This record gives sequence, structure tokens and C-alpha cells, in this order.
Amino acid sequence: MPLADDVQIVSVDDHVIEHPNVWQDRLAAKFKEAGPRNVKDENGNDAWEFEGRRQYNIGLNAVAGKRREEFGTDPTRYADMLPGCYDPKERVKDMDIEGVHAQLCFPSFPGFCGSTFFNANDKELAAACVTAYNDWMIDEWCAANPGRQIPLCLVPFWDIDATVHEAERVAAKGAKAISFTEAPHALGLPSFHTTHWDPFFRVCEESGMPICLHFGSGGAPSVAPEAPFTAAIALFGLNSQMCTVDLVNTRIFERFPNLKVALSEGGIGWMPYILERADYTWERHRFYTGMADARKPSEIFRTNIFGCFIYDDAGLHNVDRIGVDNIMFESDYPHSDCNYPHTRKMLAESLAHLPDDVCRKIAEDNARRVFNFPRS
Repeated sequence: MPLADDVQIVSVDDHVIEHPNVWQDRLAAKFKEAGPRNVKDENGNDAWEFEGRRQYNIGLNAVAGKRREEFGTDPTRYADMLPGCYDPKERVKDMDIEGVHAQLCFPSFPGFCGSTFFNANDKELAAACVTAYNDWMIDEWCAANPGRQIPLCLVPFWDIDATVHEAERVAAKGAKAISFTEAPHALGLPSFHTTHWDPFFRVCEESGMPICLHFGSGGAPSVAPEAPFTAAIALFGLNSQMCTVDLVNTRIFERFPNLKVALSEGGIGWMPYILERADYTWERHRFYTGMADARKPSEIFRTNIFGCFIYDDAGLHNVDRIGVDNIMFESDYPHSDCNYPHTRKMLAESLAHLPDDVCRKIAEDNARRVFNFPRS
């Protein structure tokens, strides 16, 4: 069955290339010199300088509109990108071309969850950079197209008190979600199996802000040193699988039953097996592992965790095993997995075997419900 014309596709994972003045326009004077600034290198490439270190937007981050033969990891200039990568008014034009009504955008220079600032030497500066980014995201990027952009914010997750404060602040400003690391323990922080994050989870639950765990926010998958980058890219979804097993074996959702977690860009095809395996091991091993009175992993998944996919026929042919209410779509514009400008056409083809009500949930309704983002 074709995707009905009145379905407004909501993509829950896209990306923004920050314009050159995001931080210089917003940081206090004492932070401007060390704060992120855009410069030209000796080859004319646009680069970010932060605390004296240089970082580039690599080509794979802005390939929308390019042929696959043009993909690469070399530094890229703003002039080489579609303006929709960094200009909110041009972005909505590209969304109309690809047939996407609303987007939730992850950052580029800060890292998916703010890892650039987590690794900063000056944590006061880093926290100021998080605040500046969030103000730009809400007040400029999303405000330019109300109803078309879902405000996703960062937190200074290296400091739990500052994290709580910023989560409360952006919730009051209209944020709809928080991007967070999928594996805090891998970054040397307390794991999801502690109560360290409870004050943050409480804010997210009470304000109705889902936590988005973008794959790769906890580090890259381990591959052989000789392996081509295709191997690493193909394996990033393993991070989401490990994160899922981690979460469904915690007590987080007993303490916060209404907390929602989105597995951003993690795919869905693996979910039937992982949930089956998690339940199987829970049934056999829960009595001596302290999990005897815990909820079954698949039950936790059904109520609190949501899978996100770009192109995933394996998952879409197992919707009943995942749950029709737990699946959301992603465009991934302007990254290398995006299908711009054919996004709506390809999604419709992927959903063609499913009933209309299921198609509507996956393409639009689930995202609007999870992110509290009703039709404007």
C-alpha cells in the first residue's frame, strides 16, 4: 500500500552543520578567544579552532546532493555543501524536496552528544559552549521554521549538577529532547547501572523529554587496524545493540517508568534477535544475578525504548516482533546514509507491504507522540 499523501514524515535523526558564528555570537567575552571559531586553513578549507586545536567538517557529514563517487573523508568547505546543511531557511527547502515535514537535528562540531566539549580542558568554557549551542538550536535554528524542526539539546554531562540545571533550563525554553552518550562507562563516567544519573533522568521524565542515544556517541566499534572504513561504518549499529542490552538489564525504568529512550541511527533489523536473546538469558540467569524481581527485558523495551531506522528492510519485515509503536524513521540528511532527494519515495517503497495505520505510525505518529511534537 503506498504511503498516503497526507502523511507528514517526521525524521528523528538528521544533522546540522553549525554556521561559523554560532559560538562567537553567544559566548561571553572571556571565552571568545579559546571558544570555537571558524578559520580558513592553508588550503582554503573551513576549520574549527577550539582551545588551540583544529577540527574539520569531513566530507561524509555533508554529502546530500552529491554522487556516491564523490563521497570522502577529506575536509570540506561550506561552499562545497548544499546551503541547507547550515542555513535553516534553505534546510526547509531541501526537506520539501525530499518529502520530509519535520526533523530532529544532531550537532556536528560538538559531537553527537557534546563529546568535543567533554574533552575540553577548560570545563567552564565547555559548559558555556553547551549553553550557547542550545540557545542557538532553540532560538535560531528551530525558531526559523516552527513546526518543522524539533529542538534537540545537549547537556554538560561531565558534571551531574550542571547537567540537571541545563536540562531544566532548556526544557523551560521549549526543548523536546536531550542528546546523551550511549555508553557513559566507556567515557570513564558512572554507568547506567548506578543511580548517578537519576536527577537527570527525573528532569527528562517530568518534562517529557526523551533521551536520544546516537550510535557512536560512546566511541567507535573496534575493527582490525587494516580494515577499510566500510567495516567500521557497518558495525556502528553494534553500539546501539550493546546499549539496548545494557538498558534493559538496569532498574532505571522501575524508578522512572515514563522515561523514553531513542536509539538514534542504530537501525532496527537486529532487534527481534537481541530482545529474544535478552529475555532468554534473563529467564535462565536472573535468580543468582540480582534480577529475579526485575521486569522482562522485552517488556522494558516495549514501554520505554524506541528504534530508529534509515533504510532497514530486515526490521520492516519483522515489525510485529519489534512493536509497531516502537519504530521511528530517520532521513539522516545530509550524512552519507541519507537518501536525499528520494527520501519519501524510498520510505514509501520500504513500507509498501504494511497496512496504512502501521505506515502512519512509523512515518509520523510515533515520532510526534514520543517527542511531544504535534502537528502545527
